[in-house]
Amino acid sequence: MNGHEPAHRYGVKTITILQMNDTHGYLEPHPELFWESGGETYRTAGGYARISALFKNIREERNGAVIALDNGDTLHGTYPCVHSKGEALIEPLNLLKLDAWTVHWDFAYGVDCLRELAARLAHPLLAINCYRKDTGALAYPPSRLLERGGLRVGIIGIAATIIDKTMPVHFSEGLRFTLGNEELPGQIGALRAQGAELIVVLSHLGLPQDMKLASEVSGIDVLVSGHTHNRLFEPLRVNGAVVIQSGCHGSFIGRLDLDVEEERIAAVRHRLIRIDETIDSDAEMQRVVDKIMAPHRQMLSETVGRTGTALHRNTIFEAPMDTLLLEAIAEASGAKIAFSNGWRYGAPIPPGPVTRNDLWNIVPTNSPLSLTELTGREIWEMLEENLEHTFAADPYRQMGGYVKRCLGLNVYIKIENPKGARVQQIFAEGSPLDKELLYTAAFVTMQGVPEKYGRNRRNLAMHAVDALESYFAKHPNVSIGTQGSVVAI
Repeated sequence: MNGHEPAHRYGVKTITILQMNDTHGYLEPHPELFWESGGETYRTAGGYARISALFKNIREERNGAVIALDNGDTLHGTYPCVHSKGEALIEPLNLLKLDAWTVHWDFAYGVDCLRELAARLAHPLLAINCYRKDTGALAYPPSRLLERGGLRVGIIGIAATIIDKTMPVHFSEGLRFTLGNEELPGQIGALRAQGAELIVVLSHLGLPQDMKLASEVSGIDVLVSGHTHNRLFEPLRVNGAVVIQSGCHGSFIGRLDLDVEEERIAAVRHRLIRIDETIDSDAEMQRVVDKIMAPHRQMLSETVGRTGTALHRNTIFEAPMDTLLLEAIAEASGAKIAFSNGWRYGAPIPPGPVTRNDLWNIVPTNSPLSLTELTGREIWEMLEENLEHTFAADPYRQMGGYVKRCLGLNVYIKIENPKGARVQQIFAEGSPLDKELLYTAAFVTMQGVPEKYGRNRRNLAMHAVDALESYFAKHPNVSIGTQGSVVAI
């Protein structure tokens, strides 16, 4: 049987699922890091016009037997998104003709704004685990049932569970979030009762949590995973569920072709498709993207400096992109110690010119620089908490991105140790950390230093992108090496 043609013989039905996840507002092609045998290399990838062309080609090939899903982190991450508070993405997303999405950073502009944006999209926002605090009712539909290629498919959405736990307060005002694992069995049963032959879970929990959830909840046929930016070249299997995840920034699209017979997956074919120059751009989408970018293109394309080393955010303990950000905010604030969050998003900057667009990609929140005073004990406890969020043995307790980024510290850790016992030693400005001493630290965003830590917190007049521009004005040619800020021993 041809893997990409409908197969109705002997009661077999074939469906194609397309996944985009964690695109973070990257409308245009951009540099992307690829790991090869010799280390890292950089190539141009992504772009909504190429994604649109790919979707159209596959829909034509499959005679419409296609379901296209978006795992969220869609409306935030680049200047056009932030400048328009997500509105810039509405027209291009509607052109993609998606079938459902769920959310995380999409709450960045507030609960009311997301509700308005979602209402303008042609596809529903699904979240089985997002509740209104005032009534206890679900804030969004938990699922939808649709038919493609003669197959009835139930789709269940799970939003990021960390939205009301580690994100800024305005992301979740009036809402609370669960894991969704307790709600799933009932929703699966309800969709089966309505005739669903295939159950697809669209999740933004992250791959470790998704794998545990699928192991606990029976009846999931496909779990489309997001949040952790994994490039899965082959699907994973757990408890009968097929699990895929497809990178980030729109650099990849996941394609899953399934033969389904008597409510059972009989065959699976998967491909992680790189969105590169081999895919022609869709003219209609290109016109829309150009219209969105036109007012900003000159400003964003201006060169602010050069880098002799690649600046990326693709390593878990320390990354040169974040070291640059920390050096900029430390210099601007006068602090010797600096923190930022271990964000995963942010397209890399290869050696060569650095543009203002690159700076906005580093820190699209453009938060004000902040100062606080922390005891050595608080620094130690904050890092232990962050390491637990990153490496918790129980995936359900993992609530972070990468390890918190540090400047002015050298932290030595044992990843395999239990909660509260991972940090072995910390040196601050070259001397052993004194737990009773007070240290002044600069940071950006509440995620850099959570509000429960420190005292005398204050915002400075300068914002993060301004600090980066100022840094390049003083250091027009940068080369960022390894600092040894967090080292696993």
